[in-house]
Amino acid sequence: MLIGEVARRSGVSARMLRHYESLGLVRPSGRTGSGYREYSGADIQRIFHIESLRSLGLSLRETGRALDEPGFTPSALVGDLIRQTRDRIATETELLTRLCRIHAADPAGWEDVLQVVALLHALGSKSAGTRQRAALSSGDEVPVPVEALVEAALRETEPNVAGALRWALARSGDGGAALLAEALGSPAAAVRERAVQSLAELPGDEAAARLRDALAHPDAVVRGYAALALGACGVADAIPTLLDMIVGGRNDTDAADALSVLASDTATADQIATRLADRLAHDTTEAPARGRLTQALAGIPGTRASHALMELSQDADRAVALTAAYLLQLRGARADAPARGVPKSGTPDAG
Repeated sequence: MLIGEVARRSGVSARMLRHYESLGLVRPSGRTGSGYREYSGADIQRIFHIESLRSLGLSLRETGRALDEPGFTPSALVGDLIRQTRDRIATETELLTRLCRIHAADPAGWEDVLQVVALLHALGSKSAGTRQRAALSSGDEVPVPVEALVEAALRETEPNVAGALRWALARSGDGGAALLAEALGSPAAAVRERAVQSLAELPGDEAAARLRDALAHPDAVVRGYAALALGACGVADAIPTLLDMIVGGRNDTDAADALSVLASDTATADQIATRLADRLAHDTTEAPARGRLTQALAGIPGTRASHALMELSQDADRAVALTAAYLLQLRGARADAPARGVPKSGTPDAG
């Protein structure tokens, strides 16, 4: 078969076939009387073998070795090709991500493009100070894509830089809520914690909805941050988780403070007091937890909380009884405070 026919049937150009011949990869088995190259069936099969190996990413030199060296083993070479391909994919993926983020910033000109590139580089800097400055300056002139801020926040380990990134995310709105909520499913506990901390500082209804969903998260740390954030905003859905935190001793002081914020109206205050009393009455609640639950009643106004403290002042656990009695005294002192210095006639006390 002549070279033109081989080129048509194999899809390899005549020029490339001549190149293969010059490298010694494939040589026509014969020549016609006119001196034209003539390829045998074995030659054509070798051409297809060459093309198959090249499709795997082998160089022409590696292809020749694979075909001609009897002791050549493919496993090591294929392993190298896998590593090279993964590295190439990672590099190309990083480039694609950077280009997408620049595009998302909607730059008006090349100066804007350069500013975004500089900020992206700064967010990935090894210097904590550089990363912090980048976070604090984000959005001043050219908005940094929220995806870049989320990625930086999820990997940040320096507390000051992490705080700056959460501030930058909150400043950008709640556009990162979905990405942060997705990160709550990360297998890494540290990433989940950073995600919920960032989500807790985002404004907007979407972020609040994501935090409500996080109240059912299997990770107690995630549930805790979500409950504290929602409790500070007056969301009563957080009450059960806040109570669990007090019982478990996880950020129990913050949880009690959040309950006191939620107890701003009489109905909710009575609900919280009832729930605290129920937990205290539970047979499996251990002594340290009962003490924390009793202390939490201090921040709950209303008669239901006062009645609970009165009952607890007679508790069999002396520590609980003393705490309850002390809290009752404080409540009584606060109730009497407005009347001090004012006689019953309503005129100021001159003495």
